[in-house]
Amino acid sequence: MKTYPTYKDSNVDWLGEIPEHWELKKLGAIVQPFSKRNQPNLQVLSVYRDYGVIKKDSRDDNHNATSLDTSNYKVVHNGDLVVNKMKAWQGSMGISSYEGIVSPAYITCNVIDEDVHSHYLHKIIRSSLIIEEYIRISYGVRVGQWDMHWEDFKNVPILIPPKHEQQAIANFLDETCGKLDTVVAQKEKMIALLKERKQALIQKAVTRGLNENVPQKDSGVDWIGDIPENWEVKRLKFICVLNKESLPENLNKKQKINYVDIGSVTFEDGIISTEYYIFQNAPSRARKVAENGDTIVSTVRTYLKAIDFIDKNKSKYVYSTGFAILSPNKNILDKFLYNQVRADAFTEQVSYNSKGMSYPAINSTDLGRIWVCVPPKQEQEKIVNYIDAQSQKIDQAVTQQEQTIVKLKEYKASLIDSCVLGKIKVS
Repeated sequence: MKTYPTYKDSNVDWLGEIPEHWELKKLGAIVQPFSKRNQPNLQVLSVYRDYGVIKKDSRDDNHNATSLDTSNYKVVHNGDLVVNKMKAWQGSMGISSYEGIVSPAYITCNVIDEDVHSHYLHKIIRSSLIIEEYIRISYGVRVGQWDMHWEDFKNVPILIPPKHEQQAIANFLDETCGKLDTVVAQKEKMIALLKERKQALIQKAVTRGLNENVPQKDSGVDWIGDIPENWEVKRLKFICVLNKESLPENLNKKQKINYVDIGSVTFEDGIISTEYYIFQNAPSRARKVAENGDTIVSTVRTYLKAIDFIDKNKSKYVYSTGFAILSPNKNILDKFLYNQVRADAFTEQVSYNSKGMSYPAINSTDLGRIWVCVPPKQEQEKIVNYIDAQSQKIDQAVTQQEQTIVKLKEYKASLIDSCVLGKIKVS
């Protein structure tokens, strides 16, 4: 890549030298805040770190509820800047390509500088180096509650090349980043397929066994289907104890605990984080305990598979009352029980028997009535070893794909920074 022939000092430490003929302007000279409301019939828009401004109903991973009354939502026009000031530190902002309305908590701005191409502005305000400036000017005790004020945002310096260069930079980044995004999408699709394969592997192993040639019989349970002839089908309550133990009522209120909530557990990684509390300050749902060899299963939205196997370290945590704690009987291997409840045959039964619309949940009695497959103990051990070995291979393949995605995204961010900050010349 070429560089520009001459550079000058920007007098901004984090920008360093910039092309000689580029201008440096503050955001407040380029955009102007406005607040227009009372158009509740317009489509609701949302702001994503990775995508900018999009139609809220175009994705199913936005769990922020839209108000029943949207008359107070702010109007956005095509070409306006929208900033989620609570997540500006993540780069959650962008130029809108839609007419619509957004949360009243967002900052909405018109682009008022005719010398600024909105497509270029979209690129530079979301570049990683400038996002670090948003982090510096955001405030709050906890990261998730940080806020950014317009009075600080308007003073963020923005590099402005001649308009034809802005267009060239935007076009170059569209083309190049588009190719990178395509490769990333292919990698993400591969990861999804690998995870599906892992789930299918678990389902087949715990309901069909490892020998495809053994005689089969009808299990009598639609979700399970045929099973090996020497297997049994039992209610969950007959192969394990549910919720054997909770915290004692007289627990010292000054006791320190590591608390696990439902949102801190995923199917792929199990427990990904804990929250530290003095017991008297802990949520009222922090009551359940688990032992080494137990399995925890979320009883709320179980289809999300917030499930994990408890080892010695995890047995020290305190769990939400939203989990069921399963302690296997002597004829059931602990790891087999863990894999059994991760299978679709189990979670689909739970979903069917759950009650409620937004957060369907199942009570302990109904959970205990869920049907599970029970092979001989020796066969359970072979199934567990097989699932462990095959899962390890799949997990390694997923990790390789994820590492490639990280490198591609890092290269993309570096390329955008280099272009919009004048480190390389594209025209």
